[in-house]
Amino acid sequence: MMVAGEGVADAAVWKKLRWVTGIVALVALVLDQVSKQWVLTSLLPCLSGPPGPECAVNSPFIEVTGFFNMVVAWNFGVSFSMFYSQHDLMPFALSLLAVGICGALLWWNRQNDRALVALATGMVVGGAIGNVIDRLRFGAVADFLDFHVAGWHWPAFNVADCCIVVGVGLLLIDGLFSGAEQR
Repeated sequence: MMVAGEGVADAAVWKKLRWVTGIVALVALVLDQVSKQWVLTSLLPCLSGPPGPECAVNSPFIEVTGFFNMVVAWNFGVSFSMFYSQHDLMPFALSLLAVGICGALLWWNRQNDRALVALATGMVVGGAIGNVIDRLRFGAVADFLDFHVAGWHWPAFNVADCCIVVGVGLLLIDGLFSGAEQR
């Protein structure tokens, strides 16, 4: 049974949460792009020309701790270099796929009434767009965070990847633990 004014309240909540999604996406995107710019131009600049995958010589890695290094690694695939390809059209195909997924997430999120979902969607969208910018700018994604244990290195990643993984994790948590009445 619908209560008088309930639709107006829902619309106000949806509008606020869309703002949350947009702001979180913007923050994730800016943090990603600023961190990549800092690593590529200041911390580990290319020694043979402009930054990009065609750089013949990058500065050596920087050991931060016994388990963490700052590196420059170019990812021609998606997360953890899956679907790796140096085909000329691959950056455009992966970018189109990422934009399509972002559009679908935003469409799905348009009548969301939960803050956790708004936050998570913003993180995924901001991170995905950050990696799309790299693909269109460089033809590959710049990764620079390298964690390792006993000689085994986790695939290098970046701030955008962190946002995507945490956002998807939050969406999974919401889907698994929110009550059926909230979904």
